Amino acid sequence: MFQLAKLLHLRGFHITFVNTENNHKLLLQSMPPNALDGLQDFCFETISDGRGDSQDIFSICESIRKHLLLPFCELLARLNDSATKGLVPPVTCLVSDWSMSFTLQAAEQLALPIVLLPAASACLFLSGLHFQTLFDKESLTIVNMTADESCLTNGYLDTKVDCIPGIKDFRLKDLPDFIRITDPNDFMVNFLIENANNVPRASAIVLNSFDELESDVLNALSSKFPSLYPIGPFSSFLSQSPQKNHLTTLGSSLLKEDIECLGWLESKEPNSVVYVNFGSTTVMSQEKFLEFAWGLANSKRPFLWIIRPDLVIAGSVMLPSEFVSETSDRGLITGWCPQEQVLNHPAVGGFLTHCGWNSTVESICAGVPMLCWPFFADQPTNCRYICNEWDIGIEIDANVKREEVEKLVNELMEGEKGKKMREKVMELKKKAEEDTRPGGRSYMNLDKVISDVLLKKMSK
Repeated sequence: MFQLAKLLHLRGFHITFVNTENNHKLLLQSMPPNALDGLQDFCFETISDGRGDSQDIFSICESIRKHLLLPFCELLARLNDSATKGLVPPVTCLVSDWSMSFTLQAAEQLALPIVLLPAASACLFLSGLHFQTLFDKESLTIVNMTADESCLTNGYLDTKVDCIPGIKDFRLKDLPDFIRITDPNDFMVNFLIENANNVPRASAIVLNSFDELESDVLNALSSKFPSLYPIGPFSSFLSQSPQKNHLTTLGSSLLKEDIECLGWLESKEPNSVVYVNFGSTTVMSQEKFLEFAWGLANSKRPFLWIIRPDLVIAGSVMLPSEFVSETSDRGLITGWCPQEQVLNHPAVGGFLTHCGWNSTVESICAGVPMLCWPFFADQPTNCRYICNEWDIGIEIDANVKREEVEKLVNELMEGEKGKKMREKVMELKKKAEEDTRPGGRSYMNLDKVISDVLLKKMSK
């Protein structure tokens, strides 16, 4: 969302970026002091969501449903009141995460155009739109209604999915893992179905994707939503922009980044370092954590490993002294990092990832092939595309073993398959750059959504 806001700011919009109070507090803590000073036409506002510091996905979604409409409407009223006094421009359009469905109601009340951004792949978005269909089908109703958890482990998830136009050769296990439920009243599934039902109320939909990645899915979506605009990758747009200022380089991480790792990368040979980061929410057992650790150690490759304090379930992260001594000359461990800068560093030759959409797109834009260990949500879907559709990654078994990690790390960095994956991801990188330059498809789509939708109220 922050990258999209930057893009619109570069096109001349006055931006008011709305965060929850808790997320804004985390953003300020992660940034350098006074980082937001002097941004006169890019302002930050906050609204209360009634959750305190909780980052639990279910409490977040429940709060979206129950608590955010009123404070958001009050914020819009304050902004428009300030506009009557000449302090800021009036609110003329809204851009919202698609899961924040309360913004649709606010837009309708104020007769404002509203653009929704599904902050994930086009495939996840299309899958979510068909959740109701999936759970109406007899095959999935069996899983949904019997509360028989054996269906989740007995091979049933290998069942082919043929009811979603635009998605080919998918199995149930390749869809977002929200479908793996045994309770027909599962909160997340019903929350996503509710969001999907609200999508037609939007003025337009934009996606952080491009034709080369998801052409079949985008064609299926376009037939359903004429006002659909793939305008990604955002990071490629921003990196190629001739307009550079304090804002364009400002990060949006909610965790404090260690920039000293960039200096460590300077000491390494080109394409020699394995970058390891499982994202901001993935957790694993101590046993799996150690399998990854010893697999990396046994590969003998240099590595930069991002280890959050809460990466290991129900306990502190513990690395054996033997691992530390074995890898001290070639490994660096830190709590968080500026990921785009790391991926674009010449020393990085491979990415061991959880397959979140941001990480996937950033790796493509940097031309870095991947090892994939999806954890939840859209990550199995992204992994399927990375490994089977685009051939730019290799999946690691969910029940990770050190021997497999060692073997696949070496294949990624120097094997024949690794070389082919590197060639393919460089082709996708080039295509992303072409699409986000003047005259490219994403570039023209951004122009079109601005002129046809976001400026619509002003032109009347």
